[in-house]
Amino acid sequence: MAGGNVLSVEGLTKRFGERLIFQDLHFGLDRGQKAALVARNGTGKSTLIKVLLGMDSPDAGTFTFAGDVRIAHLSQDHGLDLDRTILANLFAADNAAMRAIRQYEEATRGDDAEAQQSAYDAMDRADAWSYEAQAKEILGKLGLHDTDRFVDGLSGGEKRRVALAKCLIEQPDLLLLDEPTNHLDLGMIEWLESYLARAKTTLLMVTHDRFFLEVVCDTILELDNFTLHKYPGNWSYFLEKKGERSSNEHAQRDRARSIMRRELEWVRATPQARTGKSKSRLDAFQDLKSRASVRLEEDEVRLELDPARLGGKILELHKVQKAYGDKVILGGWTYHFKPGERVGLVGDNGAGKSTLIRLLTGEDKPDGGKVVIGDTIVFGHFSQEPPEFDDGMKVIEALYEIAEFMPLKKGKKLSAGQLLERFLFPRSRQHDFIAKLSGGERKRLHLLRVLMANPNFLVFDEPTNDLDVFTLGILEEFLLDFPGCLLLVSHDRYFMDKLVDHVFVLDGQGGVRDFPGNYTQYRTAADAEERVLAARKAAENKAEAEAAKASNGESAPKGDYSNRLSYNEKREYEGLEDVIAALEDEKAELEGRMAKADVDHEELMRISTRLGEVTADIEAKTERWIELDERA
Repeated sequence: MAGGNVLSVEGLTKRFGERLIFQDLHFGLDRGQKAALVARNGTGKSTLIKVLLGMDSPDAGTFTFAGDVRIAHLSQDHGLDLDRTILANLFAADNAAMRAIRQYEEATRGDDAEAQQSAYDAMDRADAWSYEAQAKEILGKLGLHDTDRFVDGLSGGEKRRVALAKCLIEQPDLLLLDEPTNHLDLGMIEWLESYLARAKTTLLMVTHDRFFLEVVCDTILELDNFTLHKYPGNWSYFLEKKGERSSNEHAQRDRARSIMRRELEWVRATPQARTGKSKSRLDAFQDLKSRASVRLEEDEVRLELDPARLGGKILELHKVQKAYGDKVILGGWTYHFKPGERVGLVGDNGAGKSTLIRLLTGEDKPDGGKVVIGDTIVFGHFSQEPPEFDDGMKVIEALYEIAEFMPLKKGKKLSAGQLLERFLFPRSRQHDFIAKLSGGERKRLHLLRVLMANPNFLVFDEPTNDLDVFTLGILEEFLLDFPGCLLLVSHDRYFMDKLVDHVFVLDGQGGVRDFPGNYTQYRTAADAEERVLAARKAAENKAEAEAAKASNGESAPKGDYSNRLSYNEKREYEGLEDVIAALEDEKAELEGRMAKADVDHEELMRISTRLGEVTADIEAKTERWIELDERA
């Protein structure tokens, strides 16, 4: 495909009845551009994507794609053929490489040598050999190994990953992705982030993953107040410029209100003579009134939450065992939760994160050992599968089922309506029927029902799926103020890093590692450990090879100084053991300080940050020592 413009949008407008969704949108995408569409749930992101795909029609405006552009779309509905295998779904695309692969697969099942040669030549012409190899890499990275399984028998998460693999394997010119990180584990997300950052494909995606927005995207398109604002940069640039725009809008609104007060005095003066007043000035007043009454999101006052008091005993696990057949989830784990703990739970898909949550909340029983829940504990469990709502119920009634008020400190209360407003349900929508809500809005309502019960131990299982980035920011601030315990499972690295103090890592074989630090610090340390293990393995292999040579009577050439240590390297080598020992002492001290109950949150974060740096430094210096030791 030639360079230049891939998509042009001019004056796009869409309504549902009397409700305006967006108006007069103008934007374009160039080849290779990577743009993200951000907006609050229910404000038109999915509708805009549907319009661009021809699944819905605009009320006004036009959009055009380059004539030869090939488009792939990952929707919330996977769109796969349930009666075909994974492989058949993946190779259903209509491009030269896929056609060649299908021809080759068919030819190899028969005995026609001429057909096989023709298929072989077609594979060469379409460079389908490398295409097939790349497809296998994508499938492996997304955990799709048995491609002969029928899609109908897959879990929802597996179907989603097949749909994503299909989009990537097609190598389109324009890739439209709707929440691509949903149902991926953290390792898969990190791989996808790297893959998309390198890809030459033009990208337009809807995502709440702020690491993605920071690393992958070069353009942010914000749909706000029915119109589109374009920011040529990544997520941090967007936040900076949006803050400036918000300040300007506040200033403009305040100026409009000041002028309106003077104009209001003029309009109210001698109302019996209104017909004689200047019509143009009256029209200008109406315009001024609309600008002055614009509601801008104000900085919220921090909540002083007052959940039920945590007693001396919170939650204890005593040699807990759990397995499903040969799959061991916990092999005798003991842990006692302390007041105010904020823990992240990580592990590959299938490692047992959801099982552990059910054990902790008493929804499931261990095979051995026991789980002791304190008498004062009130769990707030936000599950991946939200409850079925009565579509004939109104939004505010769903909260009234739980409580009408949430208690705050000093005897204050937060009403159900105020909590809804705080989480972006304005009063104008609180009496809407639930049937009108989008998927993301229903998820947000489920979240508020959990919070409205005023728990003192929050258990969140993937709370960020289908929540927009603005709601996530509000939820983060809410949880930072939450004085109880928090256990969090999330593939959103930004969200987890901001909220947790340590991480439980499930190894999938019954073991649980307690890492002191947030997710990014854990990944940094884990990567360093992997490099050290790889270096040790390489050293062992080298030693074995040299031993084998020696046993065969071979010897290294004399007088070869090419790989000997230099004077400076020898000094470095001799001093590294002392440096590593000092770092190990500092690490032990930091872990001891982190374990103390009287450390405040800010100090805990400083300790956690330094601990991550020290751990990474230990691994890097250990790896360097191994390298120098091999040569010494």
